[in-house]
Amino acid sequence: MASDDLPTDIPALAAVLAGADHVDVKTADVSVDGAASGPSLREFAAGALGFRPGWMVALFAARAVLAALLRLRHAAPTGSSLPLQPDGIDFTPGARVGFFTVAAAEEDRYLLVQASDTHLTGYLALVVDPSAGETRRYRAITVVRYHRFTGPLYFNLIRPFHHLVVASMVRAGAGRQESGQLS
Repeated sequence: MASDDLPTDIPALAAVLAGADHVDVKTADVSVDGAASGPSLREFAAGALGFRPGWMVALFAARAVLAALLRLRHAAPTGSSLPLQPDGIDFTPGARVGFFTVAAAEEDRYLLVQASDTHLTGYLALVVDPSAGETRRYRAITVVRYHRFTGPLYFNLIRPFHHLVVASMVRAGAGRQESGQLS
């Protein structure tokens, strides 16, 4: 991951990045034109956080088995089976969005959420950059902090699936067309 993939103008994210054990960024660049500016942050967040295809539900079921073996709590996606709506996302720190808790947010710029367990704390920042010419950039930044020896053990076991899940969430949130690029 290149450091230029990380926004430098979000103090709450900078604070979370300090001392992180793992950071990765998934990016989607979406072609826009004068009439369409791409999804808003709320639309991106609703699409990404509400993305729950069957294969992802199966991965979370497998995660439940792993969590039991490692004696971890089992935080699974919760909430309605109805799609997450943009106006239903509360940007207030402390509010719940699925199994995440809002840590910080700025309308039309970023949403920083976290989920904690005994072994690690994971943060997910959903960031939307202003349109730059003919593209608009959408990013999901994952930050992980380990709490004890089971943190890196657990995360290294799920890491390949984590990349698949988050990349799919970014594509779903950005509503990526064939012309969009994902990195």
